Amino acid sequence: MRPTAELGVLDITKFFGASTGGIRTYLMEKSRYVSARGKWRQTVIVPGVENRFEDHPGVRWYQLKGMPIPTQHPYRFLLARKTIGRIIAHESPDILEVGSPYALPWICRGIAQRLHIPMVLFYHTNFPRIISPRPSKDRWSRRKAGQLADAYVARLAGIFDGAVAASDVAVRELDRAGFRRIEKVPLGVDLARFHPGRRARAEETRARYRLPSGRLVMYVGRLAREKELDLVLDAWLQVEREAGASLVLVGDGPSRQYFQSRSRARQVYWLPYERDRERLADLIAAADAMIAPGPAETFGLAALEALASGLPVISSDQGAVRELVEASGAGAVNPEPRSDIMAQTILDLLRMDLAELGRRGRAYAEARHDWTTVFNLLFEAYGRFLRAPH
Repeated sequence: MRPTAELGVLDITKFFGASTGGIRTYLMEKSRYVSARGKWRQTVIVPGVENRFEDHPGVRWYQLKGMPIPTQHPYRFLLARKTIGRIIAHESPDILEVGSPYALPWICRGIAQRLHIPMVLFYHTNFPRIISPRPSKDRWSRRKAGQLADAYVARLAGIFDGAVAASDVAVRELDRAGFRRIEKVPLGVDLARFHPGRRARAEETRARYRLPSGRLVMYVGRLAREKELDLVLDAWLQVEREAGASLVLVGDGPSRQYFQSRSRARQVYWLPYERDRERLADLIAAADAMIAPGPAETFGLAALEALASGLPVISSDQGAVRELVEASGAGAVNPEPRSDIMAQTILDLLRMDLAELGRRGRAYAEARHDWTTVFNLLFEAYGRFLRAPH
């Protein structure tokens, strides 16, 4: 085994594509961190529309052609077992980080055992809670499906050497499932890019995207049912009537048409996924608040980017974004998944001192979530996984 100072890590996940969010950002930022230091090496295996290979200082990217996953655009299957095995054997990493809980752990399990490589799960997706967000309140069928998903995560605990989780809620889920070793490492934010200084050109940014003046609340992320955007859309008639505020949704996903058909308010604006990170930073800074209603988030990177940009955040009553809001003191928590209560939560926030909340959010992001700080913690965690008995 190499010492931690020369550690090689291999990341593999299916949650990657041209229009995906948090996991893509995590892997890209991690590659920049490794490449800039020259003492570690990283290999990344992800699916794509074609086979591609990129070799950068300290970092190699393998994109393997995969078929689209039905109803899960833009995700693709990553099932090339033999090719994955050849890449892992060739790269000979010290640790294998799997970022998907579905087929990949079983594909990689035998390879990792044969090569004596510790295999850890980065718990990016809390899929049992996506299936059954509120087990005590969900209907029987969802509750039962969630229990089966919980049992599956418990099976994963038996094949991984450990796991990395970005929030307390994810740590608790993994601990309950029986994972032996769990390291909490939050995600980070580019503090130079997502900066309150961009708010000085908010008027110009709104004009570019044909957004109105006045109070503006933004959602950035995947348009999927588990995000519970229907609560926000149903609430917006009241918010629009009482505060004259506008809602902007930035992103794409399998439920876009469903959510658009659900919208009844006039001041709701739909923007496509923004690939340009500079333009995205401008967009976020042009809003007055961010909303992240999904109850099954394992972190909430868009919410952190909003805090770094000087925006308060409205979160669900459960999930990891609530942790960000409570730790920063820069936002509001919707206490119950009802549209009338959601409307009141939004209205109450819009009456607060948004500038002061924004300063709190920025201070919190600076203190805890710089990417360099985050990856220093992550590579220290890798060292502990390597020193632990397997």
